Amino acid sequence: MADDLDSTVDEVRAFNRLYTRLIGVLDYPGQLRTPYTLSEARILYELAHRERAHVSALREDLGLTAAHVSRTLTRFEEQGLITRERDARDARYQQVALTAEGRAAAAELDRKSRESVGRLLARLGRPELRRLREALATARGVFSGEPDRVRVRGPEPGDLGWIVQRHGAVYGREYGFNAEFEALVARIVGDFGVAGPAHERTWIAELGGRPVGSVMCVRDEAPETARLRLLLVEPEARGLGIGDRLVRACVDFAREAGYRQLVLWTNDILAAARRIYQRAGFELVAEKRHHSYGVDLVGQDWRLTLRET
Repeated sequence: MADDLDSTVDEVRAFNRLYTRLIGVLDYPGQLRTPYTLSEARILYELAHRERAHVSALREDLGLTAAHVSRTLTRFEEQGLITRERDARDARYQQVALTAEGRAAAAELDRKSRESVGRLLARLGRPELRRLREALATARGVFSGEPDRVRVRGPEPGDLGWIVQRHGAVYGREYGFNAEFEALVARIVGDFGVAGPAHERTWIAELGGRPVGSVMCVRDEAPETARLRLLLVEPEARGLGIGDRLVRACVDFAREAGYRQLVLWTNDILAAARRIYQRAGFELVAEKRHHSYGVDLVGQDWRLTLRET
């Protein structure tokens, strides 16, 4: 056991030395020509991926001290990058949101970071890239405590059919939906990809090498609008944060694709999904009663602003 631990410590430290040199961490922020420190850049990144964030949640998610986060947010506020206000439902908590200038700064920082990593990876061939993805996913799974390693990937042959079948089976068993719902899912899946990969994307969550979740991002009829569709997590895979990861992938893609807002339609009985949407920053904008799929429901429209007009 001691030998295994010591050798693993040596490997991790060796990798850290290699990677920090490759990506220029020791020269940060000079490497990306940015005025922000590494921790400031990390806070900007998190704020850019949330419509609003509780300061306490931000601190816990990043593992930073209250004093450090407070000083950073004060500087951001002085620079006009953020706004701060008390939570309307609980004044003990403070909410933070990026201004238009803050989102522009975060977008520029993200662009430089992606370009830097892209240059690093451009020298690798397809087999090396695949090995690297798998190795990094394994390491992330070990340190995050995800059992059997959760993997979020693009669709493979047979996955679109799996989405239709599992939606029909899970919603039929849990909510009593009839075959009309499965037919609706089949139409959505059938229409997927019409706008092309630059505008639409599907993700599959794997647990232990088998699919356990899905989500789609498709182009909506409204201008500059994307729509999140077909979020599903199998019952036995719930509670592992898979839904949050799928929604985050959808939000990240929609923002990078240039959409102004991301919308979705769901029903109020899907309580767990609603909590995921709320954590991602979606806001409820409308509700309407309806009878569909053989049951009485309350439909809900949710919206997430990705960039200001």
